[in-house]
Order: sequence, then C-alpha cells, then structure tokens
Amino acid sequence: MMLRAENIHKVYIETGAPLAVLKGVDFSMQPGEFVSLTGPSGAGKSTLLHILGGLDFPTQGKVFIDGEEVQRLNDRKRSALRNTKIGFVFQFYHLLPEFNAIENVMLPAFIRDGMSQRPMIEQKAASLLRQMGMQHRLSHKPKQLSGGEQQRVAIARALMNSPKIILCDEPTGNLDSQSGESIIALLRKLNQEQGQAVVIVTHDLAIAQQAQRCVHIQDGKITNSN
Repeated sequence: MMLRAENIHKVYIETGAPLAVLKGVDFSMQPGEFVSLTGPSGAGKSTLLHILGGLDFPTQGKVFIDGEEVQRLNDRKRSALRNTKIGFVFQFYHLLPEFNAIENVMLPAFIRDGMSQRPMIEQKAASLLRQMGMQHRLSHKPKQLSGGEQQRVAIARALMNSPKIILCDEPTGNLDSQSGESIIALLRKLNQEQGQAVVIVTHDLAIAQQAQRCVHIQDGKITNSN
C-alpha cells in the first residue's frame, strides 16, 4: 500500500469538553489511485487528510506512508517525508505573496536541496509551470494571478519534488465552476499520465464521481467506500 491508516481516532479538547472528530477510521490506497473523500461539513474529511499527510497527529491509530510509520519519525525525518513523498494542494493556495510564480514553485526543492542546485531547480519549475499552461506568468506575483492561475501554481509547487501522493483539500472550493473543472481535469491528467496517487476532499459530488473510488465520511466514520 502506498498510504495506509489504521484505527484513526482524533479528539480535540475545546473549552474542557472532548470533541471526537474521527472515530476509528481505516483507510488505504494503492499507488496511482485517485480517491475522493466526501461528507458533510464537520464529518472529519480535512482532519483525516491532514493526518494522512503528517500535518496532524491522531489521538489513536497509525499512519504508514510508503511503508514508514509516520508517528515513529522524529520532526526532521517527518518533515523530509512530507517534502519528498507528498504534495499538498489547499483551497486557499498558500502562495507566498512576496515571491513570483516560479519562485513559489521552487521552494520545496530549495528546502530539500539548498540553493546550490538553483539552475536545475529553476529549469524544472519552469517546465512544471509550462505543463500547467502558465508559461507566460512565471514572473507574476500571486496578486497578479486569477484564482485558477494561483491554484495551478500551487499544483506545480506540489509536484516540484516528484511526490508519490498528492493530497488536495477542497482545491476547487475557492474557484468559479469553469476554473474548478479545469483544475480537476489537470489533477486527473497528472494521475493518469504520471501515476501520482491523488486524494481529494470535496463537497462537490460531480467532482467526487470522477475519482476511481469515493470514500464517504459521516460523523467521524467511513460509511461507504466504492
């Protein structure tokens, strides 16, 4: 399995009262799969995605990425695992406003390899942005780009270190329908042609149905997976 989660529980303490968000979730996916996570607001979709990607810890349970148990890794190794094996795409892009498009895309490689590899890193970042249809926007800063263009930059950044898994949290939630459809088409193309496994959290059933498998979460538990 490329990604496996076993008996995941997540409990938050808010104003002294425990809030159980995930209640014994099991999840797994094979290399190259395209999986959607659906369910009502508050069901635990984003919490599960963040735990799968090592951005958050479960209260109970285990997560394995490419055979490594995430919770057993120290901070440095866990950060390296996220940087090299997982690409994140969020609803609000999270681009750094002071950097232009190509600089934003280059950041994960700088973190991994340092500045000494800049010419090679810049060449790859430019290639990724061309793949996203952004070849004429390399020097534009985020405020000069539309929402759909910013999300394309965010996807290119997620691909910079050639991850095996792309985790997407409502990637079309801040876009108009046309831009959203183009982003989903782009993610499907990457999955089909380059083989990245994709997990996408979405409220949109039309988007969810384009995945190979749809996993529905209700009240912190998986109620359907097909």
